[in-house]
Amino acid sequence: MSDVNDAIASLLEAEQFGSVATVVSGPAIGAKAVMNEHGAIIAGGLPDELVSDVSEDAVTLMEHEQHRALEYGDHQVFIETLAPPPDLYVFGAVHIGQALCSFATQMGYRVTVIDSRPMFATKERFPQAHRVLLGWPRDLMDQLTFDRRTWVVVLSHDPRHETPALESALKGRPRYIGAMGSRRTHNLRVERLTDLGFTKDEIGTIHSPIGLDIGAETPQEVAVSILAEMTKVRYGAGSGLSLHGVEGRVHKQRGDA
Repeated sequence: MSDVNDAIASLLEAEQFGSVATVVSGPAIGAKAVMNEHGAIIAGGLPDELVSDVSEDAVTLMEHEQHRALEYGDHQVFIETLAPPPDLYVFGAVHIGQALCSFATQMGYRVTVIDSRPMFATKERFPQAHRVLLGWPRDLMDQLTFDRRTWVVVLSHDPRHETPALESALKGRPRYIGAMGSRRTHNLRVERLTDLGFTKDEIGTIHSPIGLDIGAETPQEVAVSILAEMTKVRYGAGSGLSLHGVEGRVHKQRGDA
């Protein structure tokens, strides 16, 4: 079992996605395997007849950080996802960004704030931020990594800020890209990104107008709206509707309809 524990510790230390699959009932009860983000077993083991299906399901569950007990013939296997801390990049050190940084940190996000204005991009204004980077986004991209654990929120309407941020984000394909602005603002944004060679489908991955429709007005309310949408995307669950009007269990298992 030490190799299993060591593999889990290594994935967590390296901040990589992974899964732990444990047979909880059936002939091979107690068998356990640790898988990397691609579903390959890196420690422990499972019965040969389970490996392919469990691996495929583990990768699917990792997409939305889900855990699930699944049936495979005579076996039941509990698949637990190991997920690294999500990185949230906030472009624009504005009031909404302050609230977003505060709330997101409490929800486990590691927040980096980026802005070119020295009076706004300060640790004093963003005490909960993991990093506050001062400079133009295009000059700071080598300090940012865009991948499946990255979340991007663009709060600045200035094309000098938002265009390079969205350009890098679209190329890196993070888990979420959201951009503040009206529908008219977004139409102008689409034109600029189209001129840069991005397709309609690629641009369509940007959430704009950003957030869920909850009637938000204040910076704090808008931050809640944005984080609500991010949570829905993160776990691939929930209707986004009021629970009062939704039938069934209130706290559904992630991924349930």
